[in-house]
Amino acid sequence: MSNNYMCAECTKLGCQLRDMSKTMAVCPCKDEELQAEAKALYQNEEDLRIAIAAAATEHEGYGRMSRMEEIVVFCKKAGYHKIGIIFCTGLQKEAAMVSKILRHHGMEVVSVCCKNGSMPKSTIGLRNDQCLSGNADEAMCNPIGQALVLNKEKVDFSILLGLCVGHDTLAIRHLEGPVTVLAVKDRVTMHNPLAAIYGAEGYYKKRFFGKEEE
Repeated sequence: MSNNYMCAECTKLGCQLRDMSKTMAVCPCKDEELQAEAKALYQNEEDLRIAIAAAATEHEGYGRMSRMEEIVVFCKKAGYHKIGIIFCTGLQKEAAMVSKILRHHGMEVVSVCCKNGSMPKSTIGLRNDQCLSGNADEAMCNPIGQALVLNKEKVDFSILLGLCVGHDTLAIRHLEGPVTVLAVKDRVTMHNPLAAIYGAEGYYKKRFFGKEEE
């Protein structure tokens, strides 16, 4: 048996039921030192404010509010006023609407697109044959720059919208404040990546597992 935590494979859900007799042999619930550390961290001022705002938003919006509505409610409950938007240029119209919604609710908005800085892809050593246009002079995405802009502007809270895999990683890695994700980049599924997961035993079976759909 693996010594790794495998919550994704657990069907007992003793944690949710608060019944420790219904847990896997290796379960994070049983790591008392780790859970004591987590419990203590919830008493940090900002972590506590975020946790309370998140719980209140869940209670108010569960099954009734869209993700965007929940973000607005959460920001208000957490006391976040200056909001940053990190977005892909391919979703500029969507970013403009998000900005409009936030401003309608009295928030100040700072938005920065992925191509800020207009750096060529050769900056990070990419060759022509590694670029979409076949030219390493094409503008590269600059998620680190996006994060630094929002850090410089001292936003209270950041929203990621439509960043590619890895670019979102760099943005989150370099952001100094709290962040959430409104949507991720998935060109094939119209930015709904769970569509491929729901089809993992059907249409996507061969792609994920090398097997034809049965």
